[in-house]
Amino acid sequence: MKVDLFDFNLPKELIALRPATKRDGARLLVVKDQSLQDNQVLDLTDYLTAGDVMIFNDTRVIPARLKGMRRTAKMEITLHMNMQDGIWKAFAKPAKKLKQNDVINFNGGLEATVLDKGEAGEVTLGFNHSGDQLRKALNEAGIMPLPPYIASQRAVDARDDQDYQTIYSKHDGAVAAPTAGLHFSEQLLKSIDDIGVKRAFVTLHVGAGTFLPVKVDDTDQHKMHSEWGEVSAEIAELVNQTHKKGHKVISVGTTSLRLLESATDENGNISAFKGSTDIFITPGYKFRCVDMLMTNFHLPKSTLFMLVSAFAGFENMKAAYQHAINKNYRFYSYGDSSLLYLKDLI
Repeated sequence: MKVDLFDFNLPKELIALRPATKRDGARLLVVKDQSLQDNQVLDLTDYLTAGDVMIFNDTRVIPARLKGMRRTAKMEITLHMNMQDGIWKAFAKPAKKLKQNDVINFNGGLEATVLDKGEAGEVTLGFNHSGDQLRKALNEAGIMPLPPYIASQRAVDARDDQDYQTIYSKHDGAVAAPTAGLHFSEQLLKSIDDIGVKRAFVTLHVGAGTFLPVKVDDTDQHKMHSEWGEVSAEIAELVNQTHKKGHKVISVGTTSLRLLESATDENGNISAFKGSTDIFITPGYKFRCVDMLMTNFHLPKSTLFMLVSAFAGFENMKAAYQHAINKNYRFYSYGDSSLLYLKDLI
């Protein structure tokens, strides 16, 4: 499909620079075929049924943005995928003059050597620390990697250390938050438990590639960056049993959805999964696992807007986004949310 089909005009003032005062106080647009309903995240349980299962991504965002020096030149590095202990793929700015074996120095004695150089500013870096030492060094030298559309308008501060992390985050490795999960409070999680909906967790370490613009004219020409994820055998069995009993699987975020779909075969059976996925979902994709999707509002011409268009219907999502703009919904990572029904199940 032509990428321009997924374009839309978003007023700059609708880009949320801070989250709602209360995590569950954001608005929720429910999209069920051509039906649109304005609600709040706190009312999420009105659309769930006992026996359903909600799948959350329990990845934890690390301070993955680093400022350093290559000899006398300033460098900015954004880590995006952990290749092995102490070795990361990253985006470098400026990258043009970077060469293999160059050393970049950061605060606190942290160093990285350029092991390889790819396209579009991507490099592979080998750090002088690994394991817990590297985590400690990143905590000292790095900052929270807010998305460009926020970081370009204000400085990252201490509030972001909490705001840009889900309350159930557990496994270090993401360089972008699974933002649908930012709306969940302890109160909302208890409400979900109280109505008999099960909660389960998978891990997908979200990469900075999620914010990269689609620079090709046709979706067939776009290459996704890989991200590492894991679905346990227990969670796979829970999902399979949920479907067998006629209940729904609700994905909290596109990150959980992409991982679940990667682990599910053409017959709709999900298996344990551990590894990388570069799944790219566009209209025409046949969903195998997820029945409902909770997700924030995404960028024009982004892979994530393509995904939600595939899930709920292209024309339906165009209408939903225009409705959200008209009603002054807040967009992107710190913005409001939506609850989408799979078009094939309506």
